[in-house]
Amino acid sequence: MIEAHAFKGETLAVFGLGRSGITAALSLQEGGAKVLSWDDNAQTRDRAAAEGVKLTDLKSADWAKIDHLVLSPGVPHILPHAHWSAELARVAGVPIICDIEIFAREVMARAPEHRPKVIAITGTNGKSTTTTLIGHILNECGRDAQIGGNIGRGVLDLDDMHSNAYYVIELSSYQLERTYSLKANAAIFLNLSPDHLDRHGDMQGYEAVKMRVFANQDRGDAAIIGVDGPQGKSACTRLLAKYNQRVLPISGRRSLARGVCVIKGKLYNVMDKRCEMVVDLKQAIGLDGEHNWQNAASAFAAVRALGLDAKAIGRAILSFPGLVHRMENVGSVGRVRYVNDSKATNADAAAQALKSYDNVYWIAGGVAKEGGIESLSPQFKSITRAYLIGESADEFVDVLKKHKVPAKNSKELKMAIMCATRDALASKAKNPVILLSPACASFDQFKDFEIRGDMFRNIVQGIVEIYDREKTNAHINSGAA
Repeated sequence: MIEAHAFKGETLAVFGLGRSGITAALSLQEGGAKVLSWDDNAQTRDRAAAEGVKLTDLKSADWAKIDHLVLSPGVPHILPHAHWSAELARVAGVPIICDIEIFAREVMARAPEHRPKVIAITGTNGKSTTTTLIGHILNECGRDAQIGGNIGRGVLDLDDMHSNAYYVIELSSYQLERTYSLKANAAIFLNLSPDHLDRHGDMQGYEAVKMRVFANQDRGDAAIIGVDGPQGKSACTRLLAKYNQRVLPISGRRSLARGVCVIKGKLYNVMDKRCEMVVDLKQAIGLDGEHNWQNAASAFAAVRALGLDAKAIGRAILSFPGLVHRMENVGSVGRVRYVNDSKATNADAAAQALKSYDNVYWIAGGVAKEGGIESLSPQFKSITRAYLIGESADEFVDVLKKHKVPAKNSKELKMAIMCATRDALASKAKNPVILLSPACASFDQFKDFEIRGDMFRNIVQGIVEIYDREKTNAHINSGAA
């Protein structure tokens, strides 16, 4: 755990005692701050207390004596409506921060020669793959890389700082809107599409929050921006005009005069004095699809900007196994392959998977985001048949049938998998893929997308085991005959 000594002697309120809230409270306590912690849920409070968090009901606290409110990223402080703790902080003039801000201040409290390297990643889609890939590259190249933030471990739960450490931090918009002091040695803005607009008001507000990943950078730092979308192109132009940091555009599908680009699957380094082809991403086992080529270009740019050898980076990219729940290959039955893309919780994320395969037996549905799946119509040509689940199932069936895509309401995930397996095995399609890429949040039927993806994997593994057993028995019986 990182102890937050930068707040020593201060009084901080912590609201929201989930994973990051508990770690923040303990980090601040160990660093010498007075910490008043609370959560609306009694069971959550009990778990926090069992881990050593000191509880104080913030509704009865003296807010005049509180220096900061550390508010869980998932709890709103403005839109769609302010939580009561945020309103108490506002009335008392107490700044609202999150655990990323605590981490950032702890980094900046160190002398420059003793600070770790920080790589920060944000964007609507691709954050987790890019973050995990960067961590993999650094570790493969012999660096001490810690991965956390909005993925895996909370940022303050990472191992303590030293000057040779690399912190690879995934950042959500919810975290960035309460982070002010972060100075990333390399910051990545992957892409932007409509999401979380109830929290940020509109696309302009959403983009402004995401752009904060570049705040506080100077000429020694790298700003890496995906320019395959209009928002990225515009952001790149604005940063170049400011001339505060080294700006590196990246693309997963077209050539660039500088930066890093991928053309027909081959990654080209245009950061250095000459253009060089580094690696053929078609050989990367964990990076299917054009969107993953953009992720790979971003990861390459970040670690190359920090001085790692280009060829070593390329070798590490090829050995990347992929991300759990993101286009994860979980098994096959005959020529039928199963892909777990449960992390695709919006239409844009699902589009990336649908673009990557032909002859798709698509499992989708759940709690639909604004706009549903109509924007996916250009990818419907890849879908052989669709199996819908959850509260959006009937709505999605109607949309798909309007576009002449065969679809049925399977209601639940197990039924969808069984029906898709039956149909794919019975078909004459070449290399059919049963793809769970829901384009929806999971909260109607599952606690989170991880549990949804785990169930998909477990059911598939059961089917694969039955298939392999029957195949073995048939072979034995054939030999006996």
